[in-house]
Amino acid sequence: MKTILVLNGPNINLLGRREPAIYGSQTIADVERLCRQACEDRGYALDFRQSNHEGVLIDWVQQAGIDQAEGRVAGAVFNAGAYTHTSIALHDAIKGAQLSVVELHISNVHAREPFRHQSWLSPVAEGVIFGFGIAGYTLAIEAIAMRERIV
Repeated sequence: MKTILVLNGPNINLLGRREPAIYGSQTIADVERLCRQACEDRGYALDFRQSNHEGVLIDWVQQAGIDQAEGRVAGAVFNAGAYTHTSIALHDAIKGAQLSVVELHISNVHAREPFRHQSWLSPVAEGVIFGFGIAGYTLAIEAIAMRERIV
């Protein structure tokens, strides 16, 4: 059984407490349960991770690229949080690892502050999902599953 990797960046661990008007009242544990069910429903295992540290995220992306090339990982859902708008290093890691990534944002980043409109991940992502709250995670998992069925 292949795995879908769900990576979460800085401050995602604060879901449910951080700006609930923007991010909702669900916690990261709620998101993990949602992702686990979505993966199980589609025949995948889930590897769900969160880190506030850019280098840790880079290490995970690089290993996932190896795991995908060897047929163990179907792809990754990546909510990089604020690193989306600042990290050329994550861009380079995704590109270098040749990891299939669906970039994800809980909020509609284009309806927010102008600095959130720029993404360094979008140019190396397969697709981008934003603005659907935590339901976006299920949409991203479905996108990976659909690509797997088509390819």
